[in-house]
Amino acid sequence: MNALMTLAVILFFTVLAPLIVIFYFITKWKQTREISGDDERMLEDLWTLSQRLEDRIETLERILEDDSTTQRRQ
Repeated sequence: MNALMTLAVILFFTVLAPLIVIFYFITKWKQTREISGDDERMLEDLWTLSQRLEDRIETLERILEDDSTTQRRQ
C-alpha cells in the first residue's frame, strides 16, 4: 500500500502537476492576448506623436537643406 501511494505521488508530480501548470498558463495567455482599451489609446497617442515628430524632422531637414545650399552659393 505504501509503495502504491509513493507511485501515485511520483506520477502526480511528474505528469499531472506540470500539465496543470501548463494548461493554467495557456488559458491566462489566451485571455491576455487582446489589448485593453487603455493600451489601444496609448498606442494611438504614440502613433500620433510619432507622426508629429516625423513631420518636424522633415521640416528641419528641409530647412537645413535650404540653408546648406544657400551657404554653398555664397
